[in-house]
Amino acid sequence: MPLASRCIAWWVLVAFTVAVIVYFGSNKNPRNALDNLFQKCSENKGTSNEDTNILCLWLKDSKILDLAGRLPELGVKNLEDVYNLEDLKIKTLLGPDEAQRWLSARRSLPLDPSKLPGLKEKFLIDSAQQAAWKWVKEIAVLLLIVWGISRLAISCGLIRSFCPISANGPVSLGIIDFFVDADIKQTFLHWLSGNRALAKNAQVDFHWEEPLMVGNTVSFTVQFFQRWSRRPYPVSDADSIRINIRQGANKIAAAVQIGSSMATEANLVKATFTVRRAGQYHIDINLGSIPIRGSPFVKYFRPGPPDPSKTTLVRPTSMVVCTAGISHQLLLEPRDEYGNYCSWNHDAPGQQKALDAFSCEAYAIGSSDIVRPLVQWLWVELMHRLIINVTFNEEGIYGVRLKLDDSIINKGEFNMIALSRSEAVQVEKALVTRTATYETKLLTINGEKWNKNKKVFFSISPKQIALKEYILGIIPKRLATFRLCPATKVTFLKNTNKQEFPVLVIEDGAQFTVELSSKEAHLMAASFAHYLLKNIGGSETFTDKQGFFYQEIRKFHQKKPHEKLLLRVERDKILESSMKLTKSFSTTDWCRNYEISFIGEQGLDWGGLRREWIELLCVAIFDRRHSGLFTSFSEDGQALVHPNPKMPASCKLKHYEFAGKLVGKCLYESSLGATYRQLIKARFTRSFLAQLIGLRINYKYFEHDDPPLFLSKIKYIEENDVSDMELTFTEDEYDEQGKLFRTVELIPAGTRIAVDNVNKYRYLDALAQHRLVNSVRDQVDAFIRGLGELVPDNLLSIFDENELELLVCGTSDYSVAEMKAHHAAIGSSPEFQKVLSWFWTAVTNFGSEEMSRLLQFTTGSSQLPPGGLSELQPKLQIAASPCFGTLPTAHTCFNQLCLPDYENYEQFEKALLIAINEGSEGFGLV
Repeated sequence: MPLASRCIAWWVLVAFTVAVIVYFGSNKNPRNALDNLFQKCSENKGTSNEDTNILCLWLKDSKILDLAGRLPELGVKNLEDVYNLEDLKIKTLLGPDEAQRWLSARRSLPLDPSKLPGLKEKFLIDSAQQAAWKWVKEIAVLLLIVWGISRLAISCGLIRSFCPISANGPVSLGIIDFFVDADIKQTFLHWLSGNRALAKNAQVDFHWEEPLMVGNTVSFTVQFFQRWSRRPYPVSDADSIRINIRQGANKIAAAVQIGSSMATEANLVKATFTVRRAGQYHIDINLGSIPIRGSPFVKYFRPGPPDPSKTTLVRPTSMVVCTAGISHQLLLEPRDEYGNYCSWNHDAPGQQKALDAFSCEAYAIGSSDIVRPLVQWLWVELMHRLIINVTFNEEGIYGVRLKLDDSIINKGEFNMIALSRSEAVQVEKALVTRTATYETKLLTINGEKWNKNKKVFFSISPKQIALKEYILGIIPKRLATFRLCPATKVTFLKNTNKQEFPVLVIEDGAQFTVELSSKEAHLMAASFAHYLLKNIGGSETFTDKQGFFYQEIRKFHQKKPHEKLLLRVERDKILESSMKLTKSFSTTDWCRNYEISFIGEQGLDWGGLRREWIELLCVAIFDRRHSGLFTSFSEDGQALVHPNPKMPASCKLKHYEFAGKLVGKCLYESSLGATYRQLIKARFTRSFLAQLIGLRINYKYFEHDDPPLFLSKIKYIEENDVSDMELTFTEDEYDEQGKLFRTVELIPAGTRIAVDNVNKYRYLDALAQHRLVNSVRDQVDAFIRGLGELVPDNLLSIFDENELELLVCGTSDYSVAEMKAHHAAIGSSPEFQKVLSWFWTAVTNFGSEEMSRLLQFTTGSSQLPPGGLSELQPKLQIAASPCFGTLPTAHTCFNQLCLPDYENYEQFEKALLIAINEGSEGFGLV
């Protein structure tokens, strides 16, 4: 349509609309005809408007409204006059027909004039209701006309062409701009015309069949339609379409595509996501704040097939002891590749097919002959576990492999020792007497093989394994000693055709391997397995050992009260003031619940100040830049800390003993529950941790503890010929100026012993003993002495050095996804939701240092519990603060971060960084 014609058509429509409005506005009273008669009736003086109005209403209701003009002749001014009017006068003035109508209408009045007030009230109410209803109908007609005009304008393309368009855009016409706004579908005219999306008209299509297996990337589409016409509605970002997918407490990220350039897909919203966790998914789809029809949708995704690397034994162990002829029960947890528990509920064929994929292989140790034990499989859906009953009919030592298809499951290869009934009683008896001794033949020790039979005795107790020989049959000589802990491994050689009896191998990763051959090898191994499992609580997994450790340490201190004890310390002299306060403390005092108060500061300790006190002590003790008690082998900021062999004059052994007590207290507090859990902020060398649990140190520890030395010297000697290097069993030490200070012999007469390709490993081990052990022996002994006051050494020995670090220091691996999954948001206002989204955006960009500072600012500690944020108690909270533009605050006692409102993201990020970097220490009341 030409521009001029469109403008003319628009103004014609506007003029028509105005005329309609004027017309209705000029007729305010719907009873127009009755008003003229009312005017005539009201000319009679002495009559109220209400009486006249009621009279007119009665005339209309009695269908004699045409007689209203004769009322002055009759002298009727109100309903009371109708009663008093004589019949003769009526017939004379009105005539026979009109008089008959009048008399019939009068009979409708009550016979008793006293009831007239009620009738009048009824007339007035009916009149008001009729007037209101007519107004409603006329307004509806008006709106219908406006709607018709708008639809006509839209169909003619007049909405955007009612005025000329210049080169700079449409000419503004004041209020008419309301109809030509770029977002026209949000205007009143668009709502009136029905050209907008309606939530209840939306249609959702899920492009998968239920129940679907995890591991798939799935999608669904939402189609939007107009309000009344139900034609496809083109969607855009302005429509505020929100899609949230949740699986339990986990929010699932989805890629959402709104609309399309193709006309056939312009009304589509497509969401795509990948399923990793099994279970119910809740899908919320909202148009603005209104959920579409059917939302939230609940979908179920079932776990995948068992995966060998994820499927594992419950309470696994490297050696299982059973009795021949009696079934032994093993528990298996089948999991898919994403760690979901497998389930075959209501799917018997699928369950049977999956269980048929499991198998149990066994072979005899020594001969490698295949053995076929009796194996029964039982699936328990409620527990998501597979019960395996294994029965060996004959005594012996067997290697067992649990397989899924052709792959061995995680920790599914182990030894099983089938004892006779009498042997089982003998081993149980040894557990009661807490000692057992077996005669055996020594094959290898200290790297030397014995070709002749060398009779030795294998003595085992709950704490150690000792190998002894008796000179002249009466003088005992100890050949080797191994601590009875998980670091000590007792295994069987698979092929021992050269030996008459099974060969037992003992190693702890530090000493040379010992090989023994004995007809009682199975009893020796069974005794070791029983003692070990009893020492570590029945399982070799870290979680089970940790639980057993906490249980035993609580039992060890059960008679010591955990009452509060106030400590007033100086922040500037945190180490000196703390040591002075605890100088005369007994073990009972160290087991009390410390309530910390920093001198000169306000604050009530509900746990946050105690955590901060330990954090500050860790910095003062273990940070190499502070007291000098600990140092690193390199200047790398991530280097591990080790006791300082050249400790300053201000440092004494009592400082190391205090450090040991601090670590012991943290372990004891952690055993009391998540509320009291304390962690040490330090990254210790593996050799230092190994010494705490009594392991022997060898040169392999250099790889983790001193990487520069390992790469430049240790690895070279290990991999190359050292004949021409002119090395001896000595170590040169230099002072701070780089001058030779002294030469230390690593072994007696080391200066006269050259290093060759035969003894180079002995040289490397001697070097490790000197640099990692002997140089700090006094410091380590003092630390162990303090630690031992609160934690028995036999409890620590159930862990290896890596597990000990996890137990003492927790984990420092920060995950934004884990933080999102294990936090609580307190606040629901739009302003807080905006700031919360900014917070996650900022945290996503944080490095490890910023994350550490954020955690320290919020919880009082930069270290996490061994289980990560899921074990943090109380749960991490992010709350709204009733302020604007101020710095974020934290309540470390409750692990709560309070976020004020800000004008924009830049201001928020700046305030957050200032708070966590400059406000991570100190406590004040606002």
